[in-house]
Amino acid sequence: MDIINKANKFERKKMSNMSMSDRVAASREAKELILGINEIYKENSDPKLMDLMKRLTVKKKKIEVRLKGRS
Repeated sequence: MDIINKANKFERKKMSNMSMSDRVAASREAKELILGINEIYKENSDPKLMDLMKRLTVKKKKIEVRLKGRS
């Protein structure tokens, strides 16, 4: 359950005033967390895990929009 604690900590972390490299690192960390939680979810299908993955995905998408630039 250590990965869930990491995910909760990541979710609470402020994402303002990040450099480009910080955004890249945060995006990679989010991807790693989502994939890790997904493996746990496959075993027990807990709806709370799915909600956590959805929230992390939203945060990851916001980071990636900032990385790619808005059109």
